[in-house]
Amino acid sequence: MTIQSVGIVGAGQMGNGIAHVFALAGYDVVLNDISQDNLDKAVALIGRNLERQVARGKIPAEDKAAAMARIRTTTQLPDLGPCDLIIEAATERETVKQAIFEDLLPHLKPTTILTSNTSSISITRLASRTDRPEKFMGFHFMNPVPVMQLVELIRGIATDEETYRTLLEVVEKIGKTAASAEDFPAFIVNRILMPMINEAVYTLYEGVGNVRSIDESMKLGANHPMGPLELADFIGLDTCLAIMNVLHDGLADTKYRPCPLLTKYVEAGWLGRKTGRGFYDYRVEPPVPTR
Repeated sequence: MTIQSVGIVGAGQMGNGIAHVFALAGYDVVLNDISQDNLDKAVALIGRNLERQVARGKIPAEDKAAAMARIRTTTQLPDLGPCDLIIEAATERETVKQAIFEDLLPHLKPTTILTSNTSSISITRLASRTDRPEKFMGFHFMNPVPVMQLVELIRGIATDEETYRTLLEVVEKIGKTAASAEDFPAFIVNRILMPMINEAVYTLYEGVGNVRSIDESMKLGANHPMGPLELADFIGLDTCLAIMNVLHDGLADTKYRPCPLLTKYVEAGWLGRKTGRGFYDYRVEPPVPTR
């Protein structure tokens, strides 16, 4: 089937980036959030990010104007009903995602494809709560969406071939590269990345190194662009903990046990960049380690 219109649920860090790349690729976008303030901030951020691409010569100014004109916002979930493709990009809590899909179902066309940008939750389980498990997939973008080239495509046990092929074409049209993953906890990227971050937190917890020495070791010793603790702050420590819990619960292997120090930081509300403090304190410039 041909996808022309895309509904995006959630105007946060991931949702606004997804709206950016789809509008730039020529799709009509309806961006939804429960907060009009969040929607206004998302559209303003998309505008600034597109302007940065214009300034760097990556896109012409007229492409920015055309992309912005393709984005419509709404606080009403039923307004997404006529869209050909829905991408849920709400908070990483299964109950929230299930409630969104249940509220959407009465308003959808029979042909609409449903997807979730979840980084770890079972696609098969999410799909089973809808009326179209064969037209449901995981559509996992990397952060920041306009910059990162990979999209993980995750088939649930019921996903049909037509849905998979349609989304492969969509990924190609938005200029990204698809990696096909099976529906197991945390898929590919986070199955590998999050245990590395968790091990870095254990290394800190056990006193093997401090924040700065751990990050410098991985940047200079393994050629990583960001240290694992810096990256955890960028992702959000609450998200890292949630994914580790999904891995630990879903695979029942002690190697995925979240580090107690990671849990402690989340309990303190020190979630990384978004709250001003995590493994680094971002209230000062340059940020300084908190341990």
